[in-house]
Amino acid sequence: MRFSFLARESIHFPPGKSANILRGAFGTIFRRIACVPQCESARTCELRASCPYALMFEPSALGEGPSGLTDWPRPFVFRASHLDGSIVEPGTAFSFDLNLFDMRNPAIAYLVLAFAQLAREGLGPRRGRADLVSVWRLNEAGEPAGQVFNGSTLLECATKAMQVDLEPSAALVDRVRVRFVTPTELKSEHRVAERPEFGILFGRLRDRISTLRTLYGDGPLDIDFRAIGERAAAVRILRCELQRIAADRLSSRTGQRHSLGGFVGEVEYQGKLSEFMPYLHLGKWIGVGRQTVWGKGMLTASVMSFPDAKGTF
Repeated sequence: MRFSFLARESIHFPPGKSANILRGAFGTIFRRIACVPQCESARTCELRASCPYALMFEPSALGEGPSGLTDWPRPFVFRASHLDGSIVEPGTAFSFDLNLFDMRNPAIAYLVLAFAQLAREGLGPRRGRADLVSVWRLNEAGEPAGQVFNGSTLLECATKAMQVDLEPSAALVDRVRVRFVTPTELKSEHRVAERPEFGILFGRLRDRISTLRTLYGDGPLDIDFRAIGERAAAVRILRCELQRIAADRLSSRTGQRHSLGGFVGEVEYQGKLSEFMPYLHLGKWIGVGRQTVWGKGMLTASVMSFPDAKGTF
């Protein structure tokens, strides 16, 4: 979904922190709107199985989570990196996107209410105020496909979900360029990987997709994880042009600092890649690696096997 605003006052988004600012303020206001007054903690609240805030912003297992997961990945990610380092002047329009993965409990009305209230109270370190003027559902090309909110009225509460087919492409793909659009960190063997070897990149994408499906969709991926992982490991890097971005955030709740940095840039891979293209396509929408909820780990992939073909996802 795309949330569009009109600035009433000057709004500053510090470099590398726009999504973090939005996420933190959104969580505070969402909790205020959705939770009952006597709720002290979403983790212990007896209503958390039906609470929109708990389900979206602090999701956790009611019993035993899959693969031992107690804290679930949140069912959304922000796409706001274009606002990093910008100052939005009064009277100027701006927007950000939010990709939502839980279509069983989408809480669309709460999202609209929370971001409308957030805009009225102020955004950024200087608390510049704005008005939420529209919310649109986006299609697979990232273009507006249906209006959800027109500035005063909620028009489409049951948002239509985008569907992506994970069946391998019939076309032969043997070379792919992956662009890491926002800072990305991939963990391998309990540490952050130095380079995005394809086996590591695909493994993190595969596991994230399967986990999101398990928690919010139709169940885990019905694939041979080990076999497809071995095929992914056979893909090789041809070119790697990356740069490191350093940034961090201070948690107001715990007082701890968390990295918002990672690598950005382009990597070209060569190998039998046809079956992996749908997973790379999903990486644009769900992100990969650490802290995807803040917009980290967004990637795009373009086919290079046929130079004249338009293969960008």
